[in-house]
Amino acid sequence: MESLIALCMGVTLSAACGFRAFVPPLAMSIAVREGNYPIATGFEWIGSDVALVTLSIATIIEILAYYIPVVDNFLDTIEIPTVLAIGTMLTAASLGDIDPVLRWTIALIAGGGTAEIIEGFTVLTRLGSTGMTGGLGNPLVSTTEAISSTTLSIMAINVPFIAAIVIFVVLYFAGNKIWKYFYKPKTKIE
Repeated sequence: MESLIALCMGVTLSAACGFRAFVPPLAMSIAVREGNYPIATGFEWIGSDVALVTLSIATIIEILAYYIPVVDNFLDTIEIPTVLAIGTMLTAASLGDIDPVLRWTIALIAGGGTAEIIEGFTVLTRLGSTGMTGGLGNPLVSTTEAISSTTLSIMAINVPFIAAIVIFVVLYFAGNKIWKYFYKPKTKIE
């Protein structure tokens, strides 16, 4: 049961990375410091003063940067590999002391994969907003993403099973949007 809870926590935090890369590690850092998050051996550093300060600064800069036109689209581009790494790390840190091969395989597939699906969804959403509103709608998208990341991070730590259910629903809709974007049937004009 502990492993299932740990997996739910890690995958939910990884999904939250797809909305904002640094909010979930900051939430994990705070929870580890408070003693509310069981962390795997080797990941204790995330609860350190240096990690807390660094993640706090990175979170503030990231959230503010997403409100700057053009920068928001650039950040989406560089966050594609970044959220894969952070999502994988968060899930690995959550899984406890299990076989390293199993830990990193689960972390990459479940954590990194979930983070990438959500990131892909947010990239397509921002592209759509930029195309339809000339970027004027992007601050609303940015606000929604920041709130989503924060809410999911809090849920992951406090109600991991409910958070996992929310993530499955979000993944369904995000995956569906991504699938339709890339594989929508082409209509033949006659």
